[in-house]
Amino acid sequence: MACNRQAMTTHYRPGEPVDWPAFRADLAGLQIDDRPGACERAAADYHWYSPLLAERLRGRRADLVVRPRSLYDVLRLAGACARHRVPLTVRGGGTGNYGQCVPLHGGVTMDATALDQVLGIEPGLASVQAGVMMHALNEAARAGGQQLRMWPSTERIATLGGFIAGGHSGIGSIRHGILADPGNVTRLRVVTLEDPPRVIDLLGADIQKAHHAYGTNGILVEVDVALTGAVEWQHTITLFERYDDVLRFGLAAGQATIDGSIDVFQLSAVERRITPYYAGLRTRLEDADAMFAQVSPDTLPAYEALAAQWGGRLVVRGTEAELLAQGLPSATECAYNHTTLEALKTDGGVTYLQVAYPGPLDADLVARQMQRFGDEVLMHHEFSRAGGALVAFALPLVQYFDEPQLRALMQSFEDDGCTIFDPHTWVLEDGGMKQVDPLQLDFKREADPMGLMNPGKVRAWDEIVLGRPGGLL
Repeated sequence: MACNRQAMTTHYRPGEPVDWPAFRADLAGLQIDDRPGACERAAADYHWYSPLLAERLRGRRADLVVRPRSLYDVLRLAGACARHRVPLTVRGGGTGNYGQCVPLHGGVTMDATALDQVLGIEPGLASVQAGVMMHALNEAARAGGQQLRMWPSTERIATLGGFIAGGHSGIGSIRHGILADPGNVTRLRVVTLEDPPRVIDLLGADIQKAHHAYGTNGILVEVDVALTGAVEWQHTITLFERYDDVLRFGLAAGQATIDGSIDVFQLSAVERRITPYYAGLRTRLEDADAMFAQVSPDTLPAYEALAAQWGGRLVVRGTEAELLAQGLPSATECAYNHTTLEALKTDGGVTYLQVAYPGPLDADLVARQMQRFGDEVLMHHEFSRAGGALVAFALPLVQYFDEPQLRALMQSFEDDGCTIFDPHTWVLEDGGMKQVDPLQLDFKREADPMGLMNPGKVRAWDEIVLGRPGGLL
């Protein structure tokens, strides 16, 4: 294929016409679907958690869906998109919350779920295609006595590539840190959107060029991810009379995990006003504040004793299989945004925020916030590790009224010294990053020189490269 130098030097702007017959001819033999229902399904993720995103992204979809089955298919698709200046959005399991896989300007959605091969497992490492389901990878690793270091609460339906492209931390982060911490991800292989496309392996610190970039910095096709020894985690629920005691226990248990005196894989705190949303657990939760956790069997006695020091009573314990056999959810499904999902199943009037607290977490500050917000905000905190330090952040449920209410709540948290990671925007920098990342912007110039990948999601590209306001539809 000849390189189209003119196309390589001009940036894509939304609304450019596409010669669809010629484009489709270039993709002859690939699995293509342009049925309206298929295009709508390919644009569906969990952005409906946000009433603002649900409204503003309504009706946005690709013109067609392509499902590559090999690296060769991906290279053909990338080259055709570059030649014909067709925008490309990549999707995995569709479990993201910010509209990452919703195309703002049509074009092609690449469904990566057929790129699902486990390429190799060795001690401490798995090499996989990016579309592999995380639960399937975990099962393959466990067959050899290993497991992933972390996973999202949607582990059963999420792809690893999607977790890398949109995730930050998850179940296991209290033990192994966030995704961006060194050693958790060791290689990303990406395909550039050029004619002809290139294959680039990102190693070490260069991984951050494409990590948590919403699929805007090259097509992620392979991942090397770290493994750890498998543990038959005990999924537990511990009840407390006061939510501030749950948080103080979380701080103690998190620090004990860092110090090595106990071994905890998850610490998820929810206050009692949230517990009615857990339909299968209402009788077990006894209208109390709760800590959901995964604890190693060897250190469960020490964990239970530590909880007792803060007035906690351990009322549920068992392996994931044992809990599921009793009709109870695993602790994984009571964490992170699964809590939001449980609430939305019965109450369409709630949404959520993402709040990072300055360290160490001040339980008294949380108590004052609960008093100030009343029934408008219901608290839920996750304990994690980042850069080796214990951190805590909240995913509180909000009784939603309108956008000004959400903005006022965000400002109130920020006035307390917290940081808001806005879940009601599709723009990368306005949500999780909070600032322009020069490393990622420079790599986007290299891997996506025309700006065809998921256009409209990177404010820096729109404002710095295109010279237009960012975040516009």
